Amino acid sequence: MADPPRIAAIVLNYNGRELTLLSLGSLARIPHPGLALVHVDNGSTDGSTAAVAAAFAGVHQIRTEPNLGISGGLNLGIRWALAEGFDWLMLLNNDIEADPALLDELLAVAGRDPRIGCVGPKTYYHADRARLWSTGGRLLFRETVTRERGMGELDRGQYDRDEAVAYVNGCCMLIRREAMVATGLWDPVYHVGVEDADWCVRMRRAGFTCWYAHRARLWHMVSPSVGGYTPGRTFRTGRSTAIFVRKYARAAQWASSLAWTAAAVPAALLRELPRRNTAAVTAKLRGTLAGLGAPLPPLPELTDAEKRGRGRG
Repeated sequence: MADPPRIAAIVLNYNGRELTLLSLGSLARIPHPGLALVHVDNGSTDGSTAAVAAAFAGVHQIRTEPNLGISGGLNLGIRWALAEGFDWLMLLNNDIEADPALLDELLAVAGRDPRIGCVGPKTYYHADRARLWSTGGRLLFRETVTRERGMGELDRGQYDRDEAVAYVNGCCMLIRREAMVATGLWDPVYHVGVEDADWCVRMRRAGFTCWYAHRARLWHMVSPSVGGYTPGRTFRTGRSTAIFVRKYARAAQWASSLAWTAAAVPAALLRELPRRNTAAVTAKLRGTLAGLGAPLPPLPELTDAEKRGRGRG
């Protein structure tokens, strides 16, 4: 019999020790012989590395002292997994709970066609376990560029079909090795936000497709460390949206994005004024301007050894 495929489940963490332990615990219950768990500690100061070592002796750990952002942190795990010759990379947030059948269901869909480059699950809110958070994503050129299908809806089977989608949310993304090598690393210019959609756009341009697997299930705590409609979060959203528009928008999409932003800012000011939260609105505008002027350096490149992988061929 052929050896089972090797999958590296890469969990990215910044100061989320307890969440990370819960997430790794759920991943450890996945009964797949080729699964390896990887913890990328993105500059945490809460003892995450030591806690993971104490709780999960078999987890491979990668630590960076500075916080490299989502893309920078994930790229450390991606480089390691490719160099080690893994067949699949499963990128995960540290605030998730995985169903034990998650990986088998993702692999079942991905195995239908070698051009399926990445697959994502049906994702629910962790605190409301029948309410959907994402069933794959749509790309828009408005005041934001991403929208999760089904967000906030009760699951009544309305998304019970496997199908191609515009992008897969980075809270859980199973990636074929060949797609990762053909597409390249995640773009660190974003730091936080839209980096998953950016990578999926580049992957599709490289000739692969994104799919949603409706039988694969995941529960997401929806980034409790990031917060709600706050100045820090809205600044990052505005900045990342502007960078994405600069990279990919055609003329009509530029016009749509600018028009939606111009309409959204005064509407948001009126909404947030009674809440005394107008600073979040102005922060988004500042983030948009920052993104429009941000340098766009070349993407980091994979080495030949990473592309080849140890023990492959």
